[in-house]
Amino acid sequence: MINSNDFKTGITIEWEGNIYEVLEFQHVKPGKGGAFVQTKLKNLRTGANIAYTFNAGIKIETAEIKKVEMQYIYDNEDKAVFMDNETYEQIEIPKDTIRDELQYLTVEKNAQVRFYGEEVLGIILPDKMVLEVVDTPPGEKGNSATNTMKSAILETGIEIRVPMFINNGDKIVVNTVTGKYDTRYKE
Repeated sequence: MINSNDFKTGITIEWEGNIYEVLEFQHVKPGKGGAFVQTKLKNLRTGANIAYTFNAGIKIETAEIKKVEMQYIYDNEDKAVFMDNETYEQIEIPKDTIRDELQYLTVEKNAQVRFYGEEVLGIILPDKMVLEVVDTPPGEKGNSATNTMKSAILETGIEIRVPMFINNGDKIVVNTVTGKYDTRYKE
């Protein structure tokens, strides 16, 4: 159990039959009435974000979430198969539940799989991933000083905007939080 006054960003709670991660919180003590805690919560089962206000000082059940480093090994029709890097145990995750994350994940790359007991809640990617550009118009020499961007399709099929000097076959670093180009990858 946790007191609503002790909320911190990143903790997980069970509330009204769902599992939430606290994204933001603010303790409010108005001039009149009792104190309360305004929160922004992410439902770990659906991915939806909600705003919720808790009364100050109430007890809420914490949710024990286990994160396991696993490797994305292959696709099995509508499921993605991951393997535990330590036990070599394999699990299948429906692609629909991790559709956004799969835009940045290639086979043989690692991600953290989030579990609540035996239930798989999803995956957590590193903030930045290296991906190869497979289709973009040719780059222009000497055009690196401007902020002009062009469209590029990456090896996972996602389309993002990249600087004009990026060419087919280049590896780039993509921010998985924003979905934007970060920098050219240097091996």
